[in-house]
Amino acid sequence: MMNNTFKTLTITTTILLGTISGIVIIPTTVSAKPTTKIIAQNLIADGSFITVERNHPTSGKARIITENGKRYLEFTEDFTTVTGPDVRVILHRNSSIPVKVKEEDYINLAALNNFNGEQRYELPQNIGSVKQVMIDYSDE
Repeated sequence: MMNNTFKTLTITTTILLGTISGIVIIPTTVSAKPTTKIIAQNLIADGSFITVERNHPTSGKARIITENGKRYLEFTEDFTTVTGPDVRVILHRNSSIPVKVKEEDYINLAALNNFNGEQRYELPQNIGSVKQVMIDYSDE
């Protein structure tokens, strides 16, 4: 396992999402039938987590929605990842899945709220182009 500073991250889990409304992201999944509580017109993008590092298996789905003029990143109830110190949710600007990420290529969104289940993060208005959502275990 690689040690990191916050300027260079080792990515353990990522999710590629679809594109709409100014967020440029790559689609990976499309649901044939609705599985969310959010009405379809509010869904911007969705996708499934991909484990990049075996020591940090992560599964579940995430979606970007709009609600009352704001954008949110939501993890669905089937989201699960292993526990660890200083686990962060980051937004990556490139569509390729990196092992190490440079500071200028990501936005540090927030500390992970929970290691399992539904959770929601408000997205900043000025995030620009974002192509992936990643779970980072930077202090391990």
